[in-house]
Amino acid sequence: MIETVIRQRRRSLGGFEVGRVLPFVLRRMVGPFVFFDHMGPLELAPGVPRSVDVRPHPHIGLSTITYLFSGEIMHRDSVGSEQAIRPGEVNWMVAGRGITHSERFEKARARGDHVHGIQAWVALPQSEEETDPSFAHHGGDDLPIWHDAGARGRLIAGSAFGLQAGTRTHSPLFYVHLDLEEGARASVPDNYSERAAYVASGAINCEGRRFETGEMVVLKPGPASFTAARSAAVMLLGGEPLGERFLYWNFVSSSRERIEQAKSDWQAGRMKLPDLDHDEFIPLPDGPAPMPNPM
Repeated sequence: MIETVIRQRRRSLGGFEVGRVLPFVLRRMVGPFVFFDHMGPLELAPGVPRSVDVRPHPHIGLSTITYLFSGEIMHRDSVGSEQAIRPGEVNWMVAGRGITHSERFEKARARGDHVHGIQAWVALPQSEEETDPSFAHHGGDDLPIWHDAGARGRLIAGSAFGLQAGTRTHSPLFYVHLDLEEGARASVPDNYSERAAYVASGAINCEGRRFETGEMVVLKPGPASFTAARSAAVMLLGGEPLGERFLYWNFVSSSRERIEQAKSDWQAGRMKLPDLDHDEFIPLPDGPAPMPNPM
């Protein structure tokens, strides 16, 4: 049932560190999920400097999914969106042919904050990679909630457990947040080719093994379940694979040439910055050529 286990690796985003889970050398994607970062928990004092913010930067060929357990982040983008995200809500940004955005800790700057959450990227199908960029904010009834014997679940995106989230997706997938009491048992949807469970806090037992905070358990096809070794927050994710993808920095594409074009566009200033946040940006980093993300 268990294919592999991925332990988060610490990565600096400049002002703070995240736990990078995907991509990983032995498992570059899980379904269409091509990127998975665990943010925090971060204790941010009032007056936190702007250097901690994620300055405007570009994306192509993917959707970003921001989800928080605690805290608040302000999103601004080049299609005119300005939207704070809070716990239990979803900011879903479709980059398509190109978008830029920033993420600011404005609440923390004013009053201090405890920030904890996940940012994931979902690759777009090849036919949708050049779609128009867009942004949507979801909460409330858009994200179905259920309770079952010590478990509380929220469907963030896609379809699972007979429920459908209001977020618009471009390929078959599921993304779930579970809060589990110690001893509670949970299953993983088995109608998708690729699936994983990530322990965001606490610990779980699966197939006689214990997995702690920061570990992602990638599962083979078939029925799968686990129990909470202690109170735990677990993210379930997966879907159908989309084929090979190349990754460079914030760019994802089925075409190496398209990523080279995006790099050139960003360096030359041809990608519009957010109207409400255009006074700075992250320059293109030096680095190796785009790397394939084989499936």
